[in-house]
Amino acid sequence: MARAPRGPPIPDAPMLLPHGLQVLVVESQSSMRAQLRNMLASIGIDSPQFAVSASMAMRRLRAQPFDLILSEYDLGEGQDGQHLLEDLRQHAIIPPDTVFVMITGERNYERVISACELVPNDYILKPLTAESLRVRLLRAFEKRDAFLPVWQLMKLGDPVGALAACREARDRHPQYLVDFMRLQAELHAQIGQIEEAAALYREILAARPIPWASLGLARMLVMREAWVEAEHLLADLVARHPRFIEAHELLARVQEETGRPAEACETLQRATELSPYRLPRLRRLGELALQAGELDRAERSLAEAVRRGGYSEFRDPEDHVRLVQAQLARERPDEALATLADLERNLVRHPKGELCLAVGNALVEGHRNDGEGLRGAMVRALASPERIRELSPGLRRDLLELCYDRKLESEGRQLLADLMRTHGDDRSLASTRAALKARGFENLSAEVEEQVQNEVRTLIGAGAEKARSGDYDGAVAEMMNAARKMPGNPHVLFNAALALLRHIEHRGWNEAFAAQARSLIERTQRLAPTNPRLAAITEFRHELMKRYGIRPERAPIPRTRRA
Repeated sequence: MARAPRGPPIPDAPMLLPHGLQVLVVESQSSMRAQLRNMLASIGIDSPQFAVSASMAMRRLRAQPFDLILSEYDLGEGQDGQHLLEDLRQHAIIPPDTVFVMITGERNYERVISACELVPNDYILKPLTAESLRVRLLRAFEKRDAFLPVWQLMKLGDPVGALAACREARDRHPQYLVDFMRLQAELHAQIGQIEEAAALYREILAARPIPWASLGLARMLVMREAWVEAEHLLADLVARHPRFIEAHELLARVQEETGRPAEACETLQRATELSPYRLPRLRRLGELALQAGELDRAERSLAEAVRRGGYSEFRDPEDHVRLVQAQLARERPDEALATLADLERNLVRHPKGELCLAVGNALVEGHRNDGEGLRGAMVRALASPERIRELSPGLRRDLLELCYDRKLESEGRQLLADLMRTHGDDRSLASTRAALKARGFENLSAEVEEQVQNEVRTLIGAGAEKARSGDYDGAVAEMMNAARKMPGNPHVLFNAALALLRHIEHRGWNEAFAAQARSLIERTQRLAPTNPRLAAITEFRHELMKRYGIRPERAPIPRTRRA
């Protein structure tokens, strides 16, 4: 039978962007918004949404998920797309599978992001065309697809499974080898395997001196409290990459931890000068300057934090309280009262607004040395232990110091016990001990700490006894009650997570218990990242998920396709 003649070979159909993408464009200029709308329509992306500022983008992203964010670098009024990206990633407002692409006219943008830990999936220089936009977006989504299996396991709360998926993906996608190694290192650190994470960062650095790998290794050294080696690495990193803000910040922490607050101030000041608009950095500089007695710098930084906080999604009334502290230290009580009036006017409806106002008034009364006024303000501030726990441990420690400086020993003891119950990690305990030792209350600190440790042992023991007797419901009830009483004690949180997992082991899969266990393990990791038992409990959760067939949902995530 005769064969039909063959025509010329048909080329592969071009790859198309995923269908049905939810897209957010962040652009302050109306003319550029119109251009981008037309370009997106020409490459098959209909009905994108728009935000004209970083704050508007933040609100949109909190309200709904997006597959793709196209952001202008220069957003005007001191805002830029890099700061937006950092806020979104650091506060987990967008998941890892959201593609973030920067659009910029800055020819030196590559130099900018070379000194950043968090970088966009891609960036495009202006002027851009619809075809160049299509090609770059296609590349970004192809890379996203390679990482999806790992991210899905991470979303499920299975870092052990995610690590295994990383190792498999490295072989399938060698073009992304370094990126997978970076994610592996982060996952190892997450489950307390600090040495394994450090080894991966060293392996990356042996091949190429990548700044973020040096920073990652320095973080592991800080977790191990290898201060000298960490400082040497960070000092070299800052010298080679003077715009690497995160390296400055970590170096400042090392200097602070090793008893050099003034040096830490100088280091953080340089970071702030390089990137003056980040609210957390201004806030931290102000706090450090207060500790170092650099009152002018403290007041300037905190005043700027208060000003910028008025335009931020992450404003915190504690900034006003810190500014009050700086103003009082400079003997400016009238300005402190004006700051409190501003807090009352603009932030009293914030969840911490009324509490911070009460704390600020207590500081003013303490400065006046008005014993009765201070006692009344402290009573209002301490009216509910649940409310006072909303404050940062640093500010609660300042209140504690005020109580003992002004002979309010009953109120001070109440604060001390609650602080130790809710912030029982080693770093917080050391700071609290040092504050009381400086005021001659070292014995009291030891006494209350022993009291709290006995409470911990009693609570954990009650839960363990229930589990030994086979009463797994009772064990969970005991340990969750303990976690509510001591939400900042890593030993309690760990054992509460273990009780939940033992219940699942013996009684079957319970989605609510699994989610609670995951949350407790993550809180333990944040408080005690070097806890040697973290890896074991994470592996235990992984094995339970395998036993009960818990796998990532294959959600209808858009993927690249051919025409």
